[in-house]
Amino acid sequence: MTVLMKNPIFVPVKLSLLFTETMLDLNLMRQKFAELQCCIIIPTYNNDHALEDVINGVLQYTLDVIVVNDGSTDKTPFILEQFPQIQSLHIPLNTGKGWALRQGFIHAIEKGYRYAITIDSDGQHFPDDLPLFLDLIEKQPDSMILGARDMTREEVPGTSSFGHKFSIFWFKIETGITVLDVQTGYRLYPLHKIKEIRWVMSKKYEYEVEILVRLAWRGVNVLSVPVRIYYAPKDIRISHFRKFRDFTRVSIANSLLVFMAILWVRPLSFFKGLRKKSIRDFIQEYIVNSQDSNLKIAFSVALGLFIGVIPIWGWQMLATFGLAHLFKLNKFVAVASSNISLPPMLPLIIFLSYMIGGWVMGANISNLDYSQGFGIQWIKENLIQYLLGSLILGLMFALFLGPVTYLLLSFFRKKNV
Repeated sequence: MTVLMKNPIFVPVKLSLLFTETMLDLNLMRQKFAELQCCIIIPTYNNDHALEDVINGVLQYTLDVIVVNDGSTDKTPFILEQFPQIQSLHIPLNTGKGWALRQGFIHAIEKGYRYAITIDSDGQHFPDDLPLFLDLIEKQPDSMILGARDMTREEVPGTSSFGHKFSIFWFKIETGITVLDVQTGYRLYPLHKIKEIRWVMSKKYEYEVEILVRLAWRGVNVLSVPVRIYYAPKDIRISHFRKFRDFTRVSIANSLLVFMAILWVRPLSFFKGLRKKSIRDFIQEYIVNSQDSNLKIAFSVALGLFIGVIPIWGWQMLATFGLAHLFKLNKFVAVASSNISLPPMLPLIIFLSYMIGGWVMGANISNLDYSQGFGIQWIKENLIQYLLGSLILGLMFALFLGPVTYLLLSFFRKKNV
């Protein structure tokens, strides 16, 4: 009898305490959203079957909700009318998820938000995972956070799993960064960093790949948190991702980004990193402590010196980086060596190139007038002689300083062992 009499009292009390704790947790989360100046952006297109539940779910955590209706033709406008407490944006015609996100970001920036968490409107994401993003951004401010899905589960479509691995591979090529999930729509964006990006190519699904790559190029820290994912059964699953057309668009975007990364972004980033290091630090890290052989480092120096002397200004770093990669040399050492043509060495290199070229061609160089300096006009007037001389001078530098480097390395690296 005692047990029976306690149960009716104990159970309601326990449930009441649980309810109170839950409300306190939710209030703390709303406060945290406000303190971090974080909003939620929900891009949506014809997802009236799940949109209302998604909005109700995120409203438990914050009232700072922005829904971007990308030209929906279903009941979406009617559903949004039921939520006067949220901010609704309406795009007249369906343009694409990327365009909807961009409009949401612009609106959020105008409203003074610092961060925005994007969540899909089809019910795949769980609002209960929102605290994970806030906890991490408190520890790592101004980062980009990706909600990493478990794509090994049985219910994950095969095409989604392939696209997942495909995007991770290309993101690594484009940025040098390995992440757990590139295609996830559950993300936290640092809005002030997005504001700095002036030009973006994409308007549809590929926008999420491009904006992530561009943020990484700007030095934004890219982090991941594990999130849950719900895939509805195949017979009732609704997806607006057109497998052939949209996958082709993503592939084209990745191709352009890879081209930009190889041509300019990554070599420039590498060069900036070199300039931040002292000469002593550079020698210690990339030469003395390098795992490369003395011969490989010597060849890297020779390559860099040759490319640095020949007149391909503006392309010397790219050419050196590409050739060093092709021949599997030390890219860091090669690019550093190619900077021999920077001031104050450049006038001397031009002068020596002209003198050597004249000597080979049998030209009269005794009356050389360089009182006005060695500018572009001077080079044009003496182009052939200068080009020939620069090639010979580059070879001389490479053939002399390459072996000298090898001998020095053989002595000093052995001495330090």
